[in-house]
Amino acid sequence: MIYKAMNPRTDKIVRRTTMVATAVASYFLLTADYGPQPNAVEPIKRAILSAQSSVKEFIFGSGKES
Repeated sequence: MIYKAMNPRTDKIVRRTTMVATAVASYFLLTADYGPQPNAVEPIKRAILSAQSSVKEFIFGSGKES
């Protein structure tokens, strides 16, 4: 089989996508065992939710406009 090298930008995107997908899959596999009760990955969940709300607030603005 002939291997043709990928474009460096494409290779970088593929690597990053793979790392993110692996982290997300690992998170879901870990949390699937515990269910909704607090567990060892709770700090990670809080960080993800905090980042999510920060990004939403940055993009859409705060809902506390007076």
